[in-house]
Amino acid sequence: MMNEKDIKLIKSIKTPAYIVDKRLLTKNLETLKYVQDQTGCKILLALKGFSMHAVFPLVGEYLAGITSSSLFEAQLGAEYMNKEVHIYAPAYRDDEFDHVLQTCDHIVFNSISQYNRFKARIKNAKKPIQCGLRVNPEYSEVETAIYDPCAPHSRLGTLEKKITHQDLEGIEGLHFHTMCEQQVDTLERTLNVVEEKFGKYLYHMKWLNLGGGHHITRNDYDVERLITLINRIRNQYNIMVYLEPGEAVALNCGYLVTSVLDIVHNGMDIAIIDSSAACHMPDVIEMPYRPHIIHSAKPEQKPYTYRIGGMTCLAGDIIADYAFDHPLKNGDKLIFTDMAHYTMVKNNMFNGINLPLIALMDDQGIQIIREFTYEDYKSRLS
Repeated sequence: MMNEKDIKLIKSIKTPAYIVDKRLLTKNLETLKYVQDQTGCKILLALKGFSMHAVFPLVGEYLAGITSSSLFEAQLGAEYMNKEVHIYAPAYRDDEFDHVLQTCDHIVFNSISQYNRFKARIKNAKKPIQCGLRVNPEYSEVETAIYDPCAPHSRLGTLEKKITHQDLEGIEGLHFHTMCEQQVDTLERTLNVVEEKFGKYLYHMKWLNLGGGHHITRNDYDVERLITLINRIRNQYNIMVYLEPGEAVALNCGYLVTSVLDIVHNGMDIAIIDSSAACHMPDVIEMPYRPHIIHSAKPEQKPYTYRIGGMTCLAGDIIADYAFDHPLKNGDKLIFTDMAHYTMVKNNMFNGINLPLIALMDDQGIQIIREFTYEDYKSRLS
């Protein structure tokens, strides 16, 4: 629970602004390091979820490295953390692959054909490269279709029936990623399927990557059960275990502070803010989900209910409906919680709407890391 002193400090900043609390980030990292220490596994920061490189040196004090989904993410992790650099992509570009070889030390392929296409170049690389294969166990408990990598006709991962021992010559690890914001019991059930289908190959591997989607730093997550599970896998197959959460690293340690610009009425009160779901928190629309606003409640649970809407022309640029103790007015500051992950990495400048500034908060106060200008908008266009 944020104290009133921090709330007052956050509300003093220019809006809109993403603010990451280093104290809460450090607490998450300590939990993840505990898992590493108790198991010998390696946990990687998945940059697709959280790429705030100003804190990469801090993250690097706790975690083993980064995992990336593109050359640019890999370069960012190599430049600002300089630890293990992993990469997985559904396919790799010919004209980028030499740079991938220079940047990464672990490359996970989506298919045997992709591996066969590039394995000669890997063999001739100037440094050792560990190759892995993403597998599709055809089992997932993800309920939102857009995030389900095991849906029928999925392009992600190789099916059991498409693999032979001969195909895996030179492959040193297997990788699966089938989870999204889920608990360890989901991982247990998923691993049962993975072992049933691919366990015979694990005895010949150096590592198994359990992917992301593990909500390890959530208050109700059973960390000890995860530790037991990882130790069982490590001992049974004599392999290294990797996990690559992005969200768990930055879970509940960031805010988006916004200002009310206008109140309009159309069947209900609507507050328009100087931010946008479409531009600044797109998972609100894509997932979808309802971020919490500090000192708010669900509709009708407090005296004054408002629909909170963004400032773009998109009719659906709506965050959600919220209730407050007092009427909202122009200039009021609203603080959205859990706004570190999947915000900065996915935001955009649709309508020419500027991006929120980026700041860090700790016991010494708030430090503004980056502000954006018209030049940032113009430089993305031609």
